[in-house]
Amino acid sequence: MRITTTVAAAASIAVLSTSAFAGGMSDEVMEAPVVMEEPMMEEPAGSSTAGIIVLGVLAAALLFAATQE
Repeated sequence: MRITTTVAAAASIAVLSTSAFAGGMSDEVMEAPVVMEEPMMEEPAGSSTAGIIVLGVLAAALLFAATQE
């Protein structure tokens, strides 16, 4: 009889403790929605640096040709 009382007490404690985890009396916490932003794509620099290099080489070639005469 003593083991039956212990088993019954353990079973009732197990049943009552699971309902405590089902939900509480506190307010629900709402998390902010996650917003995915697309990364900003940088504009390509273009050929401005290449144009300056070409103009510099052309100017150097013209100066060299002018001094050779």
